[in-house]
Amino acid sequence: MPILLGKGFSAVGLNEILAAAGVPKGSFYHYFGSKEAFGEALLASYFTEYAERLAAQLSSEAGTPATRLIGYFDAWRVVQCADGPDGKCLAVKLGAEVSDLSEPMRAVLRRGTDEIIGRIAACIEEGRADGSLAGVSDAAVTAAALYQLWLGATLMEKIRRDRSPLDAAMATTRRLLNLPAGD
Repeated sequence: MPILLGKGFSAVGLNEILAAAGVPKGSFYHYFGSKEAFGEALLASYFTEYAERLAAQLSSEAGTPATRLIGYFDAWRVVQCADGPDGKCLAVKLGAEVSDLSEPMRAVLRRGTDEIIGRIAACIEEGRADGSLAGVSDAAVTAAALYQLWLGATLMEKIRRDRSPLDAAMATTRRLLNLPAGD
């Protein structure tokens, strides 16, 4: 995946993927009918792993739902500002590129991002119930707005090559969740 996070899906040839993975072409075609089918599987795997990590983070017994959400977005900010491709958002890197080229890959992106938004919404609902996010009126709308905000901020961080879009996203996140300003 680091090679795709670095160059994108279209710019990386199949031979380059196979060489990086140390997989013979025949083995690749045994499992995948095409590079696009590989892309679908890659995205599905990415979102499965991401959703599992997110579920663990947002359903933790440590802290309130509000502190867990802020922790999630703070970790996002740290990872996206780090050098190198590790932990970078595959939805940001490939979303715009492949959504216009591959309907099956776009559908995987849609399902994956919908699941993430759903998990964020569930955490917001939990926070509404325990009072830590009492000021949030619509969990689903807020979750979608937050996720879209962070995807956009991550893209802007890539364009600007500074963390100010992610810092602004954190400030906006706190406002949307009716939480006091932080760092």
